[in-house]
Amino acid sequence: MSQKSRFSRQTIRRAILIVSFLLLPATLFYISPIVILMGAAQGIATGSLLLFTALFVLSLGVSRVWCGWLCPMGAWQEICSPVMKRRVDGRRDRVKYGVTVLWLSLLAYLFIGAGGILAVDPFYGTVNGFSITSLDTLMMVGFIFFMIFAVAFVMGRRGYCRVVCPTAVLMIVGRKIRNAVGWPALRLAADAGRCIDCGKCSKACPMGLDVHGMVREGRMESAECILCASCADTCPEGVITYGAGGR
Repeated sequence: MSQKSRFSRQTIRRAILIVSFLLLPATLFYISPIVILMGAAQGIATGSLLLFTALFVLSLGVSRVWCGWLCPMGAWQEICSPVMKRRVDGRRDRVKYGVTVLWLSLLAYLFIGAGGILAVDPFYGTVNGFSITSLDTLMMVGFIFFMIFAVAFVMGRRGYCRVVCPTAVLMIVGRKIRNAVGWPALRLAADAGRCIDCGKCSKACPMGLDVHGMVREGRMESAECILCASCADTCPEGVITYGAGGR
């Protein structure tokens, strides 16, 4: 892929993320883990629960592409990245697993208390399919943005994605299942022989991964990779590429 094409790919990715971010006030009830809990308390499988289930299934083939290309929470962190110079510390990665266990436990508790899944309502809490229902909703969106910014500012770029987000864990589990089975899936590949050790790939990674080390080790698989291709599009030698492969 030419250098111009690489920049075009990142331009497209960022444009998609910005649109996703701007639509969040209208789409919040479809992507919120809190809304899932609200519905569970009434025995209702909400649109958010259906989306989370779909992301898990999709992760079996495309890993965390949602995080790198579509997630409005990720978009917000990238928009704020100019004031977030710190790379996220991977030693805190396990926090999100604890958050996810607590969230899933509460979800099960609420559904059991409601008598199970009594109904499926993809448009739960929305008005004509849109999440903008009141000033309270907009204030909730503002509070979510503030908290995500605070976490990312303290933890480092994309800190919320890497340290806190329960959705990420669902997709990581899906990816690990794929890796165990070994069927073809979207992934990154690298030709270590062409690497000039410039380190630009690691600096470009929004998740703070040691991409250069991964290239040299010949192992481009990481649970925290969001397949944004920033590393591939930054590499001056075209060492890293998108591909689809099995085990």
